[in-house]
Amino acid sequence: MPRIRQADVDEVKARTNIADIVGERVALKSAGVGSMKGLCPFHDEKSPSFHVRPQVGFYHCFGCGESGDVYTFLREMDHVSFTEAVEKLAGRIGYTLHYEDGGPAPETSGRARLFAANAAAGEYFRSQLVSPEAEAARRFLGERGFDAGAAAHFGVGYAPKGWDHLLNALTAKGFTREELTTAGLVSTNQRGGIYDRFRGRVMWPIRDVTGQTVGFGARKLYDDDQGPKYLNTPETPIYKKSQVLYGLDLAKRDISRGDPRRVVVVEGYTDVMACHLAGVTTAIATCGTAFGSEHVTVLRRVMGDSSASGEVVFTFDGDAAGQKAAIRAFTDAKSFNAQTFVAVAPDGLDPCDLRLQRGDGAVRTLVDHKVPMFEFVIDRAVSRFDLGTVEGRVGALRSAAPIVAEIRDRLLRPGYERVLARRLGMDPTEVHGEVERVARQGGADQRRPEARTEASDGQPAPAIRVSLATLPRGTDTAIERDALTGILQYGHRVEPDLLHRALSLPFRTPALEAVRVAVEAVDRSKIGWSVAAVEMVREPYRSLAAELITRDFPAVNEERAVVSVNDLCRRIVLRAIDAEKNELLGAVQRVAPASEEGRAVRMRLRDLDIDRRQLLDEA
Repeated sequence: MPRIRQADVDEVKARTNIADIVGERVALKSAGVGSMKGLCPFHDEKSPSFHVRPQVGFYHCFGCGESGDVYTFLREMDHVSFTEAVEKLAGRIGYTLHYEDGGPAPETSGRARLFAANAAAGEYFRSQLVSPEAEAARRFLGERGFDAGAAAHFGVGYAPKGWDHLLNALTAKGFTREELTTAGLVSTNQRGGIYDRFRGRVMWPIRDVTGQTVGFGARKLYDDDQGPKYLNTPETPIYKKSQVLYGLDLAKRDISRGDPRRVVVVEGYTDVMACHLAGVTTAIATCGTAFGSEHVTVLRRVMGDSSASGEVVFTFDGDAAGQKAAIRAFTDAKSFNAQTFVAVAPDGLDPCDLRLQRGDGAVRTLVDHKVPMFEFVIDRAVSRFDLGTVEGRVGALRSAAPIVAEIRDRLLRPGYERVLARRLGMDPTEVHGEVERVARQGGADQRRPEARTEASDGQPAPAIRVSLATLPRGTDTAIERDALTGILQYGHRVEPDLLHRALSLPFRTPALEAVRVAVEAVDRSKIGWSVAAVEMVREPYRSLAAELITRDFPAVNEERAVVSVNDLCRRIVLRAIDAEKNELLGAVQRVAPASEEGRAVRMRLRDLDIDRRQLLDEA
């Protein structure tokens, strides 16, 4: 297979802002001069340790150690090949790639073909929505308050009746039956025949957080349709229902910009549409599955909820099924740093019906009248008992106390104990005593699940990485550490001769010396040389280099950072000059002043003094 020319690989990376690519998956915020940070997409965390340096095109997580450039990020997140990552970015910026030996562009394969097939299917379904046959679909949307503009905004379409309309349309575009089967767009019968999976249905494209279509949700329209009311794409290499949230691609911008950052979790596609059209533009929904821990992880990365200021509002139908859904969500909602709430319309209407019957304002009011999740769950636990009897009150206390005991915030728990006491009509000291008893009894079970896993899985602790935290203390180490940090981040603006001199001098800290060797050896005339230098650092010091290129550099702005880096390089050179000078001053005492060796020593001392003064004058 022809390879992409290296010059094109470098050019595409140079033209791509890594913060834009990472920012589609992770909510990034400023973390000092030239640095951004957010919650790591490679491991579960509540406090951000994932740093991105757009200027050098590199990311590093100080928690799990993952690092790399924009190609690495795409390969890890989307599970694509290197070639596919380059082609994807080239397509984003409209750059034409060239291949070695003048060969043609290789056939796009694997996951990229599945994305392309879903995109083509989405276009086909949208085109069919205006066909005469789609009258039932247009009526379905119109009856729910969605006009043509709303349908276009959400990409809603129509799958015509029949067995092979989509199959024929996409094979005509060059997609194979195997690709369409893998994408979940067609199905196979017992005799091996291929037919359209979606027929005679309203179609919603399900997109990932970057906006790529990964599957579809379909609602039946006709009485003779023997299938389920809602039918989704099956699990595929690019569609995992436990990791996808409908509408997140549209909601993520307003989620990350909100104050507080708020997510509204609804139950269906039409509810998402209704909320967005009513002005609640942070609404999302699961896709044919209950809200779970993987959804929590996805949302936390988008919210960047490193503090408790964010809000997650769950809306559920007022019926028994909706209440059960709320209880299930409560289990995973505790994983949020953000505050969690429940919003249920008094008459049990979902957001779509609420908008139809009472207007956009009623949807916004529903969200504004949310109640804390803990309070909602406590009320549901208590409602099962007859509080008019002593036995009922005691039973309600025993049912609700474990819920209150799970509140880790020491300021919130007493407040909810008082709330529970008022609900039950009991003495607050009795409630407090039962909650404390349950909390003590829970003991180790009250620890975070991830903490229990780390403490009890029996696996050996991972090997300690050589990192900033493991470096020895001392002035020499601090100077070398900060100098390498500045060189990797702002080396392109350091005086070339000064940079060359500083990098040619051995460092005194072994780990930092390993990084220096790689930085000195790399071709610094090429774009992206600092990332190349990090990749050249020998193990076990590569992670340290990744930390250096992404760590915060102490400066108020970029101009001051450049001044500081130049100064650090001078200090490295001056340190070497002073060390050599001290050695020569000792030698002067051991050799005859009139000897040739003595004259050479004095000449060298004079040159060092001149060099030193010049360096200080340039500062």
